[in-house]
Amino acid sequence: MLLEDLQVVLKVAEFRSITAAATSLNMRTATASAALKRAEAALGAELFVRTTRQLRLSTAGERYIPQCGQALIMLEQAKLNMKDGLDTVDGELRIALSSDLGRNFALPWLDEFMDAHPKVSLKTNISDSNIDFYRDSVDIALRYGSPSDANLYGFKICNVPSLLCATPAYLSQNGSPQHPHELASHNGLFYQLHDITHDTWAFSHGGTEYKIKMHGKHASNDGDLVRRWCVAGKGLAVKSCLDMSADLLSGQVVNIMPAFKPRATELWLICPSRQSITPAVRLLRDMFKKNCTVILKQLHEQGIIDDSVFM
Repeated sequence: MLLEDLQVVLKVAEFRSITAAATSLNMRTATASAALKRAEAALGAELFVRTTRQLRLSTAGERYIPQCGQALIMLEQAKLNMKDGLDTVDGELRIALSSDLGRNFALPWLDEFMDAHPKVSLKTNISDSNIDFYRDSVDIALRYGSPSDANLYGFKICNVPSLLCATPAYLSQNGSPQHPHELASHNGLFYQLHDITHDTWAFSHGGTEYKIKMHGKHASNDGDLVRRWCVAGKGLAVKSCLDMSADLLSGQVVNIMPAFKPRATELWLICPSRQSITPAVRLLRDMFKKNCTVILKQLHEQGIIDDSVFM
């Protein structure tokens, strides 16, 4: 049985809620629920009685959980005694980064991080493809979208609105659309993954969703290239506001139809296990949160995004 699963069990017992336990442990509810199921399966007994309104200890739970808590305290103290200097920031960081955010923002931030912590070494995997932590030999991944696998652990960095972007020169030549129905005549710049071209764009406004099948001459599996095409005035692109932030703040590109919002996403720092959440990873999480918040505030101050990003 994993120690991490037992920590989840104790938190569920403390809060009498899987959701509250997950929040306390900075993980998704599905991850905490999976950990609890694994622990109960290993013990061959249900530790909690679940009803539609509440969760309480079973008879087995009342006997097991107090002793389990004492045992974990002893194990944690033994680990601290064994490893003097546990919080030393050193070792190799093997991180997967998306092409656009990775190259243009995360890598400079990682350079600063390594300057501040000279005992850290770095290996990067830059790709927009889905990451397999074992096949690709990475320990952490900075990715858009929350992890869908309940066995993964992650830290949410921030909310990330997507924006419809183009250059003023492109709009001057081709017209500035005011409604999604006007987009079909424009050249779309598309992201492509596993031979699937994402050329159907969705927007929401006033509770109504619009789906537009776009046409265009440019598609790539590299998000950074899509951004470069957009900055070069080749057409319209739906992109993360973080990816486009420098271009938006400089005025090289503008946000089109701001009332019609593309689907928003989230930025997460994802780990394959709790053992991979080292002091260095926690410091990275804090750095990513701080730097992304600075960018989002700048975009908000210039009226490019609204304050819903901070909710």
